[in-house]
Amino acid sequence: MHLGLDQRVFVVTGSTGGIGREVVRQLQEEGALVASSGRRGEGPGDLHVDGDLARPGGPERVVTAAVEHFGRLDGLVNNVGGTDIRRLDDLTDDDWQRSFELNLMSAVRATRAALPHLLERGGAIVNVSSSAGKRPSLSMPDYSVMKAALLSFSRLVADVHAGDGIRSNVVAPGPTATEAWLDPGGLAEQQGDRDAVLARVAAGRPLGRLAEPAEVAAVIVFLLSDRASYVTGAAWSADGGTVQGII
Repeated sequence: MHLGLDQRVFVVTGSTGGIGREVVRQLQEEGALVASSGRRGEGPGDLHVDGDLARPGGPERVVTAAVEHFGRLDGLVNNVGGTDIRRLDDLTDDDWQRSFELNLMSAVRATRAALPHLLERGGAIVNVSSSAGKRPSLSMPDYSVMKAALLSFSRLVADVHAGDGIRSNVVAPGPTATEAWLDPGGLAEQQGDRDAVLARVAAGRPLGRLAEPAEVAAVIVFLLSDRASYVTGAAWSADGGTVQGII
């Protein structure tokens, strides 16, 4: 299926691994030009901008670099985010603030920086939330709250800028087979025996397994494309058929 993305320019935050990296790859397969970003010094994009997107100025620097390099901007994927396993009663003010900066304000800042450029010719924004943003996870409380706020922010941008030719949508994945879950010290291992946890989490999905990054990325890329030209203000679940409550 031709998605009409040839030579269009996109910024994908948090794209040195996992879902973000796969979004970059699929966009490039469609002929798009992509600026990747993240804390690693190298990334998969035609342009890579490293830095901490949880800090003020980080997301803005990525957007500015992309526009200066490519001369335009057609879309933004706010994918950067993360969490650890912890209990609500254990969270400190600093924990809440760090999650706020990483999981919500990174998207707010990147969107604010991108909007003046998207207003020139229209474009698309896709925010990567989580099934935990629709139904809070007891083991990811701060993350759940920030991802719920991201759902609201995305809808707000859609409502404000629909008349400007800017579409804003959300993709809400469930647990996905990325480094965040699979690596040593990752979300699975933080909850006990890694293999047992992964088996339990997979069994909690009607499809019986974790998502593959490519499956989630395919939904994101579709929403960036002309094939989704009448879709805005929506939240698309990519969670294997369930909204996960307790992980």
